[in-house]
Amino acid sequence: MRKASRLFEIIQILKRARHAVTAQAIADQLEVTPRSIYRDIVALQAMRVPIEGERGLGYILRPGFDLPPLMFSVEETEAIVLGLALLERTGDQALKQAAKGVNAKIAAAVPGPLRQVLQSNALQAWGSIAPAPDGIDLGMVRHAIRDEQKLLLDYRDEWGNATERLIRPLALIYYSATAVIVAWCELRQAIRNFRADRVEDCQPDDTFFRGEGNRLRDLWISGWTSGNPAST
Repeated sequence: MRKASRLFEIIQILKRARHAVTAQAIADQLEVTPRSIYRDIVALQAMRVPIEGERGLGYILRPGFDLPPLMFSVEETEAIVLGLALLERTGDQALKQAAKGVNAKIAAAVPGPLRQVLQSNALQAWGSIAPAPDGIDLGMVRHAIRDEQKLLLDYRDEWGNATERLIRPLALIYYSATAVIVAWCELRQAIRNFRADRVEDCQPDDTFFRGEGNRLRDLWISGWTSGNPAST
């Protein structure tokens, strides 16, 4: 989790809390070290976020502080609801969990009539649900795309041949059956697609391709054929 996102989440945790929350408790929720939380608290206090407390005793957010509200029209709210429902059909467990958090945060922030839209279950997204792939964490792939970090795959192609690929992940396409990773393949020296359900293992490499992602995505988009972005 990047620092900006972590600072936002710390504020949300403190807003929901009824009592002082320790740095350890916050760290456990965000999967970082207490030392990181101590630094984040100092950074937030420097930005005049009214957090009170100290190490060992915990922290509280003074009543009355809030982030600027998000105001959506009914149609915009319905678009969000449907988009979150569609995430349930992917095999990305982290995105499914994130969707629940988004729903809760929006429901707590919007006026009553729009809150009813979020909670009414009037909009549904039905269809087959993609199973979570066994050999790869799609959350890690999304993280690698953002950080422009290479990934090392143990992959089995459609004929069952096993191969090892070092890739530069560029995009994720979610289908009803599986997710497809669009990447620059170091072995083939070209853009290739890798089905998540054919990945037997995936590990982050210690090398990066920073500054190249947008150029490679433009190359990928320029090669689309028949309106299918997954074509190669």
